[in-house]
Amino acid sequence: MNIRSIIIDDEPNNIENLQILLNQYCPEITIVATAMNADSAIAAIRAHQPDLLFLDIQMPEKSGFDVLKAFAVINFEIIFITAYDQYGIQAIKFSALDYLLKPINITELITAIEKARNKILTKQKNSSIENLLEYIKSGNKEIPKIALPTLQEIRYVRVDDIIHCEASNNYTLFYLQNGEKILVCKTLKEFSDLLRSHNFIRTHQSHLVNLHFVNSWLKEDGGALLLTDSTKIPISRQNRELVKDALNKAL
Repeated sequence: MNIRSIIIDDEPNNIENLQILLNQYCPEITIVATAMNADSAIAAIRAHQPDLLFLDIQMPEKSGFDVLKAFAVINFEIIFITAYDQYGIQAIKFSALDYLLKPINITELITAIEKARNKILTKQKNSSIENLLEYIKSGNKEIPKIALPTLQEIRYVRVDDIIHCEASNNYTLFYLQNGEKILVCKTLKEFSDLLRSHNFIRTHQSHLVNLHFVNSWLKEDGGALLLTDSTKIPISRQNRELVKDALNKAL
């Protein structure tokens, strides 16, 4: 399959290096255009109608996110390429999108392209991009939706509908307000890092709790949280003070 692609990056060396890697390791990628700023990127996308963008987040004046905002319909896949950008990566992870950190790791590049190729072949609606743009537009002031990839689909769930999460080997089980359970193909640690700023606390190696749903602290068995759905969540000894501090701040 020939994947028509555009590279968008404000550094010419980065564009050249990525082209070399793609030529060497990803022969199915055809670069139809490159761009070094948002305005020329928007023009190139409209002119060439690519299958895939390699999109830098941080560019002068306008960001990679501003490029996406210019399109009412996103009918191409995106692999974000960026130096570390905490807010940008947070937004990308919330939407279960692929990103690569500079300098680019070849194995990660090949994996990201394979995922993009599968999405292009199945012509899936790019709901993850819609979720990303909603997150960016809200400026983290509204309750965001988080993308939860399951074996069958990607679900988009409001963060404040999640009561708690439980580790299940390399999967995470989400418990929602409506009683639904969703088994997600990512580890609890990934969600612990992602949801920390949204009032979630890791009480135990296997448990992540939304503090809004805590009813009381039970003193039994060294400490547990009783949630509004009557679930008891254990608190590990090493996390006890951390959980107490988090609850005090949430009150």
